[in-house]
Amino acid sequence: MNSLDWVVLIGYFGVMIAIGIWSHKRVDNVSDFFTAGGRMPWWLSGISHHMSGYSAVMFTGYAGIAYQYGVTSFVTWSLPIAIGIGIGAQLFAPRLNRLRSRLHVASPLEYLKNRYNIPTQQALAWSGLLLKIVDVGAKWAAIATLLSVFTGISITQGIFITGCITAVYCTVGGLWADALTELGQFVIQLFAGVAMLVTAMGKLDGFSTLWTVWDKLPEGHTDPTAGPYTVTFLLAYLFIKTFEYNGGMWNQAQRYMATESAAAAKRSARLSAALWLVWPTVLFFPMWCAPLLVHAQKPDASDSYALMTEQLLPHGLLGLVVVGFFSHTMAMCSSDANAISAVFTRDIAPVLSRSAREWGSRAGLLAARLSTLGFLALSMALATQINSPTFKDIISVVIKWVAGLMGPIAIPFMLGLLRGFRRSGPTAALVSWAAGLLAFYFTNYDLDGSVKTDVALQYQVALPLAISLVLYIVIGFIKPEDTPERDAIIEQINSDGDGDGGGGYGAGAAAGAGVPAQSGSGDAAVTEGLKD
Repeated sequence: MNSLDWVVLIGYFGVMIAIGIWSHKRVDNVSDFFTAGGRMPWWLSGISHHMSGYSAVMFTGYAGIAYQYGVTSFVTWSLPIAIGIGIGAQLFAPRLNRLRSRLHVASPLEYLKNRYNIPTQQALAWSGLLLKIVDVGAKWAAIATLLSVFTGISITQGIFITGCITAVYCTVGGLWADALTELGQFVIQLFAGVAMLVTAMGKLDGFSTLWTVWDKLPEGHTDPTAGPYTVTFLLAYLFIKTFEYNGGMWNQAQRYMATESAAAAKRSARLSAALWLVWPTVLFFPMWCAPLLVHAQKPDASDSYALMTEQLLPHGLLGLVVVGFFSHTMAMCSSDANAISAVFTRDIAPVLSRSAREWGSRAGLLAARLSTLGFLALSMALATQINSPTFKDIISVVIKWVAGLMGPIAIPFMLGLLRGFRRSGPTAALVSWAAGLLAFYFTNYDLDGSVKTDVALQYQVALPLAISLVLYIVIGFIKPEDTPERDAIIEQINSDGDGDGGGGYGAGAAAGAGVPAQSGSGDAAVTEGLKD
């Protein structure tokens, strides 16, 4: 990178901070901070949902998969995500929006204390929080790895720089800042991605590369599934991503909650699904061509895209593509930070502390910002250990840890929204969650903690979710725990139309769309929830 590239990069960071400061004026309470007050346009929500779904791992781990195996990188990654979000547009997006508009909650998990009980809410909240620290740590490590290739600074320095800049805008401006910066990042990535596509084709056969390159690529590069990414893996991944990208990753649920209505949330999901179907092909095509253009140095080829960028692009455009790397990572990490802050301040803190249950608007907003900073700091610290033997490498964290553990956490949360699972109560939720986590451990590790090497990747990621799903359904039939109160909540989430649907529940309903009441508002509510 030369001075022109640095000007582009520094200018990008400046714009992101400016958007955060501008967004500060739109944040008056925790509802604004976590759900944009339910005023986000559907198209902005859709773009934000798309952008917050992937990071620089696309340009490291998945670039390595594209370099080694070809089009399977698209078939077994972004295609199932697009299909899963399309399914969720009908099943989950409108119901998640009604959590805010009818139950008046600010955190995706806030409704769980009444849908199940407080122990279930806490189990899902704590396990999800710990998983997201690991997940976001992998994202920081990925972008820092790319930054070190281009600038020569250490990975630790790269983590610190990107983390601090992200902390400024997402802490000051909340979800509004996240969504608006993600819109800007989408525009930047549009130009950067097209620039890389045109440059790569120019080095080969020009525009005709789109149909002439396939015979020149390594054998098997056009196979839809290859290596460890088998048909079984594809089906498992589709199932996992349907849960994960429709709310299992809490930041995605927030995008649906932030829209004005259930119908707007559905349109938002459809837009995101369309983007996932089309845009990754533009990003992936140069990666598929990479074996003809560069020779990867790392065994997993995770440096292939960075090497191609350095060798092919002129200065200025190089800086723009580097900005594109940052845009994806900062989009995901900032949105995750906001979601985790919502879960901590709305779901965890009120159970741990009496004073948290009595936070006013100003104190709640301060707590939201401080918890956002705390999450970012923890994930940045963990990022420095991502390549340790415990985590192995970046792509294994993202694919194996996140995909394998997301299912047991997401199933009680997501299926609890649907009428068909109203019989599944706290017992089904907690047993399925615990069994899924144990299944992940014993699928991947021996009793002494050593890593298993004889289990196929598709089973590592699919078995935890499958076991959780079966137990959640079966226990619901064997030990139904539906009550009139729980049925009433499910009906509010599922009934058609928009608006408040006849009121919320408990103190949350009284709070209206402004500042929702704290989780388990009052010591009595928490005590009763823990007894349930």
